[in-house]
Amino acid sequence: MIGAMTSDSGQPGVRTAAVRRPGDTIFRTLTTGAGLAIVIAIALIGLFLLIKAVPSLAADKDNFLISANFVTTDPNNLMFGIRDLLIVTVLTSLVALVIAMPVSLGIALFLTQYAPPRLSRPFAYMVDLLAAVPSIVYGLWGILVLGPALEPFEIWLNSTFGWFPLFATGNIPISGAGTIFTVGVVLAAMLLPIITSVTREVFRQTPVMQIEGALALGATKWEVIRTTVLPFGRSGYIAASMLGLGRALGETVAVLLILHSSPKPANFSLFDGGYTFASKIASAASEFSQPLPTGAYISAGLVLFVLTFVVNAVARSIAGGKAAK
Repeated sequence: MIGAMTSDSGQPGVRTAAVRRPGDTIFRTLTTGAGLAIVIAIALIGLFLLIKAVPSLAADKDNFLISANFVTTDPNNLMFGIRDLLIVTVLTSLVALVIAMPVSLGIALFLTQYAPPRLSRPFAYMVDLLAAVPSIVYGLWGILVLGPALEPFEIWLNSTFGWFPLFATGNIPISGAGTIFTVGVVLAAMLLPIITSVTREVFRQTPVMQIEGALALGATKWEVIRTTVLPFGRSGYIAASMLGLGRALGETVAVLLILHSSPKPANFSLFDGGYTFASKIASAASEFSQPLPTGAYISAGLVLFVLTFVVNAVARSIAGGKAAK
């Protein structure tokens, strides 16, 4: 009979089941367990933060979401909020992302589309090595080198575009350049290797047949990039950028070294000072002795934890939507 199924023994009409080898079962179990371990660990971290934060939130005598105060010296009179922490964290991260994204895109395109192999390989290694530089080195560089160099530019921005809220006079003097703007530029340098390396690898996976087809139709180099490379790698580029944003949101040491504190509330200006979530927690880490004041900082950590999740969820939905198109 035509189309009859045969078994390994040659008998017609018998379908043989797929043989599952012990190695496949073991590997599948290990990979499943590894994935579940990550999910469980993240859930336990979130649960720990929530349990530790609830008593302090209940004892808080100020509005946690809109207050600019963060006074935890007296356990019986806690007054803390995340307004300024959220503003400074978001502004520094967005400045870093706005600077790092186009620069990383340009580097990735240069390394994959323009540079000859003898140049692209060592240049790629140099960019990747930036990820190995400790945060404290970036912080010292920002204080001693970049900050003084950016100070005249920040003064010019403030005097020329001060009518726009982002460039208005902040709550600290620009002299010393310990502002959100300076921190954003330093964070941009820290994000470059992350965004560039992922984007570079995605661009390298562009199907050769699509590139050759565009060239055969008479497309220029830029038209090939615009019609094949960029559409193919868009989702990976967005995912890499959001991965870098997650790094910027949680950066601690470099921000703590560079950003000047201020007793005044933040004004939504790039020339403000203050603390991010991470730097605020780090600045008081040596004072964690009493449960309620410690819980106030854990509450800030819980917000940062949720914020990072939201950013990654948005990035995944954007990347997934772009990939589907």
